[in-house]
Amino acid sequence: MPKQLSTGKIKGTIGDLTFYKSQDGLMVKQKSEVSADRIATDPAYARTRENGREFGRAGKTGKVIRAAFSSLLSQVADNRVVSRLLQAIMVAQKSDTTSVRGERSIITGDATLLERFDFNIKSPLGAVLLAQFSAAVNRVTGAMTITIPAFVPVKTIKAPDGATHFKVLGAAAAIDFVDETFVTASSASASIAYGLQEEGEVTLTQNLPANSEDHLFLVLGIEFYQQFNGSLYPLNSGNFNALTIVKVDAA
Repeated sequence: MPKQLSTGKIKGTIGDLTFYKSQDGLMVKQKSEVSADRIATDPAYARTRENGREFGRAGKTGKVIRAAFSSLLSQVADNRVVSRLLQAIMVAQKSDTTSVRGERSIITGDATLLERFDFNIKSPLGAVLLAQFSAAVNRVTGAMTITIPAFVPVKTIKAPDGATHFKVLGAAAAIDFVDETFVTASSASASIAYGLQEEGEVTLTQNLPANSEDHLFLVLGIEFYQQFNGSLYPLNSGNFNALTIVKVDAA
């Protein structure tokens, strides 16, 4: 996509060129010469319509996943998470080997391909949490559990400058992608000082409805704080916080 390089800022349409502002700066694109009516009816554009349906379906899937974890996402800074999640969902949809083109979805695709998706690309979990951990799903009871073995914070957590404490966050969601509804549960560790002391095992259990028939998602996050006059304050608007899908269990 070409950018505007001149010092003059233009917005709007001139001839067949449209000028607009995006997070990448001032951009320009050429208007399509194909009408929307033709794309919607012409057999030559059947593939375009199929791709459009799957793109729209992926968009709705991403929207409900983000809504399910919105309370944590508000503390994680990544202005590209919408497009990155959409791309990951499209990959999962394309793994569907049973549906016809245009009808593939996360439901019939391999939803586990979303595991290890980082909601904050600026601070991926693998670069922040250096310890091994386990993520377990018990669909019968609804228990979604994350366990981090005993650890020494400064050897296990890569904290940003200024961080004095952190919390380990867990959240789970049972998502119905047909009705676009969800049930969530979350938990967090107590604040942990960023030091050389040995901390005991951290276990976070989220309890979802037993015997759910929906897709189950489990996320793990690290949130950083700075202590000032005895109080803890979130560090730098969440730029360094990590949040990642660590387990997906399809119905």
